[in-house]
Amino acid sequence: MGIIAWIIIGLIAGAIAKALMPGKDPGGIIITMLIGIVGGLLGGWLGKVLFGVDSIDGFFDLSTWIAAIIGSVILLLVYRLVTGNRHSHRHA
Repeated sequence: MGIIAWIIIGLIAGAIAKALMPGKDPGGIIITMLIGIVGGLLGGWLGKVLFGVDSIDGFFDLSTWIAAIIGSVILLLVYRLVTGNRHSHRHA
């Protein structure tokens, strides 16, 4: 798959991850989009490393989307854990 396909999958996977994990995120829409793109790559890599399968077969393959969404959810969770504490201790 090309870079444009990865960006599209990542953007959609990031939106789905945000829908699965609602709440206020530090960052905004740009950060969520970047998390989606990187999360898609992370999901594909984890699928290959942990299960020994090529989870990135094609744009319309279900395993590609599942890997991208799982990767995005993991990355969003980590992002919230790392940055959430920093932003919650600010005073108005």
